[in-house]
Amino acid sequence: MLTIIISVGVLLVLFLVAFCLWKWGNVRCIGETPVPLFTLISILFTSGLDVGLIMLPLTEFPIYADTVANPEYAFANPLAIEFGFWGFLIWSFYFLTSFYFCVIEPRVRFFEIPVVRVLNNVVIMGTCAFTASLFLANLPSYIPEMGDGKQVVGPFYVITLLVILASAVTATDIKYLRLLSLASVWMFLALIVGLAVHADIGPATLGGTLSGVNEYFTHLNRFVLPMNDYHEFYLFWWFAWSIMIGQFTARFVGGLRTWQLLLALLTIPSIPIAVWFSVLYHYHLHAIDTSGLVNLSMIVVGSVFVINSLDSLIRLYSDNLGLTVSRLGRLRHIAMNVVLLFALAVMFQTQWLRIQWIGSVVVGIYLACIGYLLYAHRERVAAIDSSPEDRVLDFERIKSVH
Repeated sequence: MLTIIISVGVLLVLFLVAFCLWKWGNVRCIGETPVPLFTLISILFTSGLDVGLIMLPLTEFPIYADTVANPEYAFANPLAIEFGFWGFLIWSFYFLTSFYFCVIEPRVRFFEIPVVRVLNNVVIMGTCAFTASLFLANLPSYIPEMGDGKQVVGPFYVITLLVILASAVTATDIKYLRLLSLASVWMFLALIVGLAVHADIGPATLGGTLSGVNEYFTHLNRFVLPMNDYHEFYLFWWFAWSIMIGQFTARFVGGLRTWQLLLALLTIPSIPIAVWFSVLYHYHLHAIDTSGLVNLSMIVVGSVFVINSLDSLIRLYSDNLGLTVSRLGRLRHIAMNVVLLFALAVMFQTQWLRIQWIGSVVVGIYLACIGYLLYAHRERVAAIDSSPEDRVLDFERIKSVH
């Protein structure tokens, strides 16, 4: 049943992406708070990706390489498989929702319907907690000194709690958003360079390894539908993120046309992902030891990624539900989010919750939204030829000032 749900969801997204390009390909997309492209990509990249980007590849390459136990991976090298689970095509999910919240949602207000608002924020909370639980689950591999390298022990819960606390604190003030986003990008780039220098990976070596990503593009069709349960897990994971990241990112889109927004989201984040995975793949191929400083560096950057992601999502569901700092007070706001997210993270860790269930709810929201548009707003949506007029006027005014 889960395979059917995610297959319907993915095919629906790809159809809607094609339809949006055909219908509104040249529409200028403008958010509530437009920012330059680099800032937008920084916000999207660090909010739309989490600690899994940092901590999962080194544990997954050996699985993808074992084609005897996992013959479904035999069509491409492990680097191409890893990239396919994280890069390029799946960013079309974020394009679709970003476009929707920029251009269509302000006119139809589907996500303001009470039951939809509640479901959407349950999804945001659940996915937020899953990010923390993923961080918790991967700590044993990166800090084996604290345990046996496999089991989650007490100190790891404390580290995760502190990361959630830091996220809840930064979520109380919007001034941290740009700082966290840009810091995440620069720290991630520094991590790539640092690991490349540590392993003596020069441009020629990196280019040779990077060429392995080409097998993803030559077998792109193999990544559309789930090839196995693990790929299915990834697709549900991306679906779970898609609405809330689109809702958040749409605020900052700064006048890109629809086709430009799609092109930017497919390509720009995929480049550093491909380079990063190529560096890690070199470590895997040559069995380079990552203990000590390398693991510590990855944990630090991974922690910043988690804080940045949780910060964005806490702010999003708090605003959506009216549970703001001004209403609750700073300390109550922090305490509420820490208790809620830590409890949910533990539930994910103990398998009381699964990301596949969250993703299934999101597929249901997609279908409900389409039905609502066709039933209640078909003519209004068909007549759309620009972003909302007030945003266009504000954007033109800002441009004229600068």
